[in-house]
Amino acid sequence: MEQVSAFSFDMSYCGTPPTLGELWGRWNLDPVLLTGLLLVALVGFFALRSASRQRQASFSGAWGLAAVLFVSPLCALTVALFSARVGHHILLTMVVAPLLALALPAAWGKRAGLGPALAVSTIALWLWHSPDLYASAFSHPAIYWAMQLSLLGSFTWLWLGLWRSEAVLGAGVAALSSAIQMGLLGALLVFAPQPLYLPHFASSAAFGLGPLEDQQLAGIFMWVPANLPLMAILLWRLVAIISPARETPAQ
Repeated sequence: MEQVSAFSFDMSYCGTPPTLGELWGRWNLDPVLLTGLLLVALVGFFALRSASRQRQASFSGAWGLAAVLFVSPLCALTVALFSARVGHHILLTMVVAPLLALALPAAWGKRAGLGPALAVSTIALWLWHSPDLYASAFSHPAIYWAMQLSLLGSFTWLWLGLWRSEAVLGAGVAALSSAIQMGLLGALLVFAPQPLYLPHFASSAAFGLGPLEDQQLAGIFMWVPANLPLMAILLWRLVAIISPARETPAQ
């Protein structure tokens, strides 16, 4: 465990790992983050003021959940638990991203390019969950935000195509391919014989989990819940193939 004591959280964006007792007090009130969220809300309000209610509601949902993910004590919990960080990423890529994609103009999705979007999102998923690059996100806030924004951006691009692309079969194949990647990464985490993520080697104990148990829980999250939205979009696209007259989501 000498490696564990040598790991420093001094530059971790969400701070040091919390204990269970102090978790509720660990709200992230970073003024830069709060200002950014306010600016995004204002831009979204003015950009969507004449848009459909569906697009407005999608943007509000994406913004609200993003605020919860980065302002609430979940931010601090992701420092302590790998499973919390994976859950955070799942909500970002499988809930915030599709909502944000629905808030964007439908025409963008028709030109999204499913192949490149799938490739970029897959690369982002695997790179940021490689142990060394993952650990680097705790070393400086800039790397942390590079992780979060690249995951959000690449999966929003993917979801634009999944929702809006006129290539119905291609969208279904892309959804299935992304689900396979999620499931494969989840399985690797579940069946790895030892813990892989150094930042959580010691911090998970405060929540009654060993590092390997924490990693296995994260793998289950990625293997099952993360795949549900992708399976839903796959089924929706299959139905569209059978019933070509069925409309895409309201624009």
